Amino acid sequence: MTVQTEPDQRRPEVAELEHAWHERPSLRTWLSTVDHKRIGRRYMVTAGVFFAIAGVDAIIMRTQLSRPNNGLVTPEEFNQLFTMHGTAMIFLFATPMFFGFGNFLVPLMVGARDMAFPRLNAFGYWVFLGAGSVMFISQFAGAAPDGGWFAYVPLTDRPYSPGRNLDVYALGLLFLGVSTTIGAINFIVTALKMRAPGMSLNRVPLFVWAMVGTSFMVVFALPALNLANAMLFLDRRFGTHFFDPTHGGNSLLWQHLFWVFGHPDVYIIVMPALGIVSSVLPGFCRRGVAAYPLMVLALVTIAIISFGVWVHHMFATGLPFLSYSFFSAASTLITIPSGIQIFAWLATMLRGRIIAGVPFLFAVGFIVNFVLGGFTGVMFAMTVFDQQVTDSYFVVAHFHYVLFGGAVFPLLAGVYYWLPKFTGRMFHNGLGKWAFWLVFIGFNTTFFPMHVSGLLGMPRRVYTYPTGLGWDPWNLLATIGAYVLALGLILVATGVVQAIRRGPAAPDDPWGADTLEWATSSPPRPYNFAVIPQVHSLHPVWDERSREAMATGDVLAGHRAVLTSELDGDREGPVEMPESSLLPFAAALGLLFVVLGLLWGQYWLAVLAAFAVFITLARWLWPPHRTPEEAGVAREGRAP
Repeated sequence: MTVQTEPDQRRPEVAELEHAWHERPSLRTWLSTVDHKRIGRRYMVTAGVFFAIAGVDAIIMRTQLSRPNNGLVTPEEFNQLFTMHGTAMIFLFATPMFFGFGNFLVPLMVGARDMAFPRLNAFGYWVFLGAGSVMFISQFAGAAPDGGWFAYVPLTDRPYSPGRNLDVYALGLLFLGVSTTIGAINFIVTALKMRAPGMSLNRVPLFVWAMVGTSFMVVFALPALNLANAMLFLDRRFGTHFFDPTHGGNSLLWQHLFWVFGHPDVYIIVMPALGIVSSVLPGFCRRGVAAYPLMVLALVTIAIISFGVWVHHMFATGLPFLSYSFFSAASTLITIPSGIQIFAWLATMLRGRIIAGVPFLFAVGFIVNFVLGGFTGVMFAMTVFDQQVTDSYFVVAHFHYVLFGGAVFPLLAGVYYWLPKFTGRMFHNGLGKWAFWLVFIGFNTTFFPMHVSGLLGMPRRVYTYPTGLGWDPWNLLATIGAYVLALGLILVATGVVQAIRRGPAAPDDPWGADTLEWATSSPPRPYNFAVIPQVHSLHPVWDERSREAMATGDVLAGHRAVLTSELDGDREGPVEMPESSLLPFAAALGLLFVVLGLLWGQYWLAVLAAFAVFITLARWLWPPHRTPEEAGVAREGRAP
């Protein structure tokens, strides 16, 4: 018998919640909202638009390489295309898209009403939008970054790249780093302090564990990239010599700083995807993921070991051979926790009763492609092999199997899985299956031939090639696959739009899933939960006591009141959350003008904008004036 998990909407306490949390539609509300669900959807839509633009860049590149001696684009245009494609996919699509999933889902999964810092959450989105806009507008203006997504010096220093292209890269990623860092801190605090009573650490959903692990990696890895970009900008604009060997600098310093961030970033992208797969499988296998403690241990282990493998990106740079052995061993060791997760998912499917829905198909497609990418990853751990294929298309193939196969397939599984919760509408199942097969076939047809062309000696980042080298058929096949892949992704987008506009209304839990977001309405109410859940197991929606507690418990009413908790899930007490505000938008706008002032060389504008940001932050952080009665109400979490 199904137990109702939402209290009667006519109860006066629920009406009080509606009044406190509802945001009336208006332009001001659109700019000032702090609702984590609206911000999460904005992250996903914005990252999706950036993905589409970067995808068009890729199609143009594949068309250019479809036959020898092609002249569709010039070498300068090709440099900008592959740089913006890689930079956008890594920095402007993958991580922000998963942060969008996290924004929407983490508070729901832990039984909270919002993120720990709602205004900071809104600020992070506006900074992300500004950084992405600056970088893509530079592409349309013909001044996009053109030194590769990893921007190796000295080719990206002023003598070899005199335009503003690499200034856009350095400043854009510094600007974006603000958004990514504060988003990571928000996830950590939300997961550790906002969990529902009873949700001890051994009952936290695996997706939340993945987001927390990712966030800690961001906090420790991103400073290296920020430092490298700041030093590059100072070298280019003010004549410092951090990376200039002729003046005491070191060009390899850039590679060390970049890859100290860059290899953890591979797992910063992949770990949320692993969490999505662990969330999707229970709904379609009718059982929880096998070996939950080992799965958590695997996520934590990956987060730690990933910081010790960066030098395998530098095996061809002439470092001491003894160091190669240590990093080769670490690069091999990191496959073990990944293997644990693969076998746990296979055991879950083996012991479950599988229902092959569209999200399940994308999850299985991920497992197949990720394992193939893992095989070539182990090959790169061998120094002698790595030195033979460095900077060849074999690297491009491996990289896309790990990141497209390992991140985009789970992402699409998550889109189809949570679309009913995001929108309140169901998608067309047949259209979704067609999309899966086109994406799966197109992906493998695009990237598998690149292994062969790389082994035949085709270097990466070449805009054309002569005939007779044996590369022609493999490049043509890869280009055909790219168009098939693009068609599949267009079907995905079509299915999402069709669901939003004409899809049937979604039930609260269409998959019979186990985590708390499925105990809310579709889409959730502004306050998420009227009754803060009391969690009694790892699978609260499948647990009768947890469902009964949500249906019959007392409504936590009050003026935007939320509960905080300790590590073991013990209730601490209610706190009041801030209301919507224009201050996050204003602060992000000020930071945008700081970046533009530095980019244009108008330093007076950067100084004025920085002063405006300081004033905005001071106003933001200034404590509100309250009467003694209002202060007592806020401490107790009651409505005034």
